[in-house]
Amino acid sequence: MSQAKVDKYKEDKKNRKKIMAKEKRQWFLTQAALTVAGLAIVAWIGISAYQAITAPNGDEPAEVKTYTVDNSALDDYIASLTEE
Repeated sequence: MSQAKVDKYKEDKKNRKKIMAKEKRQWFLTQAALTVAGLAIVAWIGISAYQAITAPNGDEPAEVKTYTVDNSALDDYIASLTEE
């Protein structure tokens, strides 16, 4: 072995704990990111499926809600303002 290889081996051996800890940390972060991405995809598919299942059909008539408002009191008030 050349002296450069011996020096590199000694340096790697000296820092082996740090290197192993860094590799474990990177592996954990990669697994966590993949898990979060997978869960997001599964949730997106689930929500899309739920919306597709619960969507109203085009065959059924849509329910129309109508409201009526008695604004005679408002009209009387506005009329009294213009009289003065």
